[in-house]
Amino acid sequence: MLSEWQNHKAQLRSYVYKRVDDASAVDDILQDVYIKASSNLHQLKSQGSLKGWLYKIAYNTIMDFHRNKQSFDELPEDLVAEDEDTVEEARKEMAECIRPLIDELPDKYRIPLCLAELEGVPQQEIADKLGLSLSGAKSRIQRGRVKFRENLMACCDFEINDGGLVTGYSPKKTNCSSHQK
Repeated sequence: MLSEWQNHKAQLRSYVYKRVDDASAVDDILQDVYIKASSNLHQLKSQGSLKGWLYKIAYNTIMDFHRNKQSFDELPEDLVAEDEDTVEEARKEMAECIRPLIDELPDKYRIPLCLAELEGVPQQEIADKLGLSLSGAKSRIQRGRVKFRENLMACCDFEINDGGLVTGYSPKKTNCSSHQK
């Protein structure tokens, strides 16, 4: 193996050097390639495929290097996870703001929306309970969501993160005087 390695080492070094922006890491990567090749020599099908096999190992080792090199910002030492009480308090506060917006909806939208979203009742059961077809119940729930969203957007400004999750909100003073405490 050592003599075959020496035949390909210079070419592999050039291959690695072109794909890694850290010149000091090239020799480390080459060493990893040699160790992986030596340990897995039994997997080599024929001597004729040695060069391609070494390049495949080199490629995978370079990919591992780039994955492991990803930098992460350190979190501040004073960062503390919110305790469950704070999270629960925020949920209750939000629920107090949301309930009046739901209550403003016409009954034909409010009732199916509350059953579906707040009580978790299946849509077919809502349809049966309200004497509607399944598509009628679905339609009312969907329209209720749209009307609720319109009310919500008229009353509050939301901060949304890249993942689409709400990270903060603040009431709009001018549009929702009836909802303020």
